Amino acid sequence: MITPNLQQYFEGKRVLATGGAGFIGSHLVEMLVELGAKVTVPVRKTTSLAYLSNVAADVAIEEADLFDRVQVDRVMKKGHDVVMHLAAAKGGGIAHSMDHHGSLFRDNMLSFINVLDSAREAVIPRVLVCSSACVYPRDARVPAPEEDGVRDAPEPTNAGYGWSKRMEEFMSLSYVQEFGMNIGIARPFNAYGPRDDFFKESNHVIPGLITRLLGGENPFTVWGSGRQTRSFVYATDFAQGLLMTCANEKVTGPLNIGSDEEISIAELAGMIVDLSGVNATIVLDPSKPDGQPRRACDTSRAKAELGFEAQVSFRDGLRQTIDWYVREKRFRESATDSPLAVL
Repeated sequence: MITPNLQQYFEGKRVLATGGAGFIGSHLVEMLVELGAKVTVPVRKTTSLAYLSNVAADVAIEEADLFDRVQVDRVMKKGHDVVMHLAAAKGGGIAHSMDHHGSLFRDNMLSFINVLDSAREAVIPRVLVCSSACVYPRDARVPAPEEDGVRDAPEPTNAGYGWSKRMEEFMSLSYVQEFGMNIGIARPFNAYGPRDDFFKESNHVIPGLITRLLGGENPFTVWGSGRQTRSFVYATDFAQGLLMTCANEKVTGPLNIGSDEEISIAELAGMIVDLSGVNATIVLDPSKPDGQPRRACDTSRAKAELGFEAQVSFRDGLRQTIDWYVREKRFRESATDSPLAVL
């Protein structure tokens, strides 16, 4: 959904989108092109551009490693009106996250510091930072209001990723105060949709369940009690929320971007079986961790301050995701192997 306000804000603007070749980033870049923005996407040598094939003629690609400040500065100094920072390490599911707290924290912070300091020195007029609902503690209220993002330590099973995103928020707010930067912060909940990461080693719960079920797993095993809940946001709604957060420069502090639908993991598994048309028996494995018991999005501030509401129902979005997975094998095989292009 392209609104007149977004058209007015982005048309003709030079936008640098880190992570723009990845899952959410490619959806965002397509929307930016539709809005008339002049988009540049920094990528590594190994990054696939398959997800940008629909807009390849309208997007400038710059080779740059976000871990290398010199390379970041080179791209930043070419002149941009807006920097949208989506690049992030692959958090993956619970097992992957628990095994890589240190590297997830390190990789997110190194790239973020390079991008933010480079944007500050280049005097970029507007910066959009993509945080994560992983900042929320285990005992956050349900649904979680924005202020609960700092009430306690992040959920332990995703501590490395959660702390990195909380530090990104802190650093952003501090740079606003100390240096007068103009920064918007979006705090999206669990993303899903076409172009998601379907690789076994690093995928999240929805692509993980889809690949295992359609790969023939039966009984179909689901980690934990099945009672744990999540709020999922479809890829295009996610990207729309980022655009709206960026364009509304009067909004301060992190804003939740998500849906008010709260889905249990057992319900999710049942929907995937139903929509896939596969005859499989669901088995819960309570010996495995649940992760955060409940994670639900308080959408009230985004509705009030941005006018943002998710447009795609969870069941419809899940159907589209499964259809894409079945139909687009060639995209999965050529997907990026860069650890900094997954949003």
